[in-house]
Amino acid sequence: MSLQPGQQAPQFTLISSEKKEVSLSDFKGKKVVLHFFPMAFTGVCTTQLCTMRDNFGYYDGLNAVVLGISVDSPFTLAKFKADNNYQFELLSDFNKTVSPAYGAFYEDWILGLKGVAKRAAFVIDEDQNIVYAEVLESAGDLPDFAKIAEAVK
Repeated sequence: MSLQPGQQAPQFTLISSEKKEVSLSDFKGKKVVLHFFPMAFTGVCTTQLCTMRDNFGYYDGLNAVVLGISVDSPFTLAKFKADNNYQFELLSDFNKTVSPAYGAFYEDWILGLKGVAKRAAFVIDEDQNIVYAEVLESAGDLPDFAKIAEAVK
């Protein structure tokens, strides 16, 4: 079951595309926009993150950070980030602990792949409570970027 607004966000520490540990608690006092995505370099995932990249300026002055999370390795995420000029951290949930904790996890996905993050978006407030939650069952759908932006205001 996915998390709902009003619930405390599950804490995590993951390895970034820069090969550094990043914890949710690092951002206490800031709003956090979490974007879960199934796989780097796929069409819809690239669209999802490029939309955030292209609208990144919207978050200026809002005391907010954007983080992308997938089960890809940090090495794959580093190449994905560089190729697409993302200004935000990409985090590797390679060990598949965070995606399930957020209810954003496919046990079985396409092509026989198992254990892949669902496409999802969460906005977490300065006290690390969830204020917006959207988990999509279809990997072909995109999150509601307007609602995400509204939740960050």
